[in-house]
Amino acid sequence: MSYEHLRTTARTIHPHDLGTILSIWAHPDDETYLAAGIMAAARDNGQRVVCVTATCGEHGTDDPGTWPPARLGQVRRWEAAAAMAVLGVNEHEILGYEDGTLRRHDPAGRERIGRIIDRVRPDTILTFGPDGMTFHADHIAVHHWVRAAWEERGRPGRLLCATTTTEHLAQWAETFEEWNMYMTDERPTGVPTAELAVHTRLTGPALDRKLTALRAMATQTAGLIALLDPEVYADQVAEEWFVDADRVAGASYRDAVA
Repeated sequence: MSYEHLRTTARTIHPHDLGTILSIWAHPDDETYLAAGIMAAARDNGQRVVCVTATCGEHGTDDPGTWPPARLGQVRRWEAAAAMAVLGVNEHEILGYEDGTLRRHDPAGRERIGRIIDRVRPDTILTFGPDGMTFHADHIAVHHWVRAAWEERGRPGRLLCATTTTEHLAQWAETFEEWNMYMTDERPTGVPTAELAVHTRLTGPALDRKLTALRAMATQTAGLIALLDPEVYADQVAEEWFVDADRVAGASYRDAVA
């Protein structure tokens, strides 16, 4: 894939600027929605990308009768493997924590993430910001695990947190409410585009590749894809935004998950 399909508005960034990437998330599909384009471009450039997912997302359904946890968890593992194959990511580890319980596993989760950082020695870590994008407790827990482990090790490499922009929220806020996107009554404030560390907009084959990876995760994406106009869905997933961790210093872990 050629780099012309990666557009940045905050500053020009090429995959080689990120070096070895460690991408850490809560559930299969988090990494694909938030960082697929960056990870795929880095892999095309020959860089190492290690993706870590804390759970297999076995409770991620509104229909547990059809999708009991054992069945859904296995299917989501297969879906994740298919998506990673599309993106060229050949190092993906699912840690096996129970979906929805990550707040109970601190400090063990933090220590486990620390050992992964020690092993991978990344130049760049990609993960959630303190709001978890949607205020999902598992997302927030992963942010705090990663940030604590990174700080305990003297901040090796660069920690980048997924975010959205104030401009994007202004355009789509009402639609997000219709989709019941958020897990609490809190709402993200976003970051002005000018303050982003990385702002990628995928077009052409790069966007097609991300959409293909998302379609591979059909238990999570098929309903929304069927509901929306294809161009609207593509527009929603085309951009990937990250800020430096110091830009989003959030509440303490105890406050965030209380």
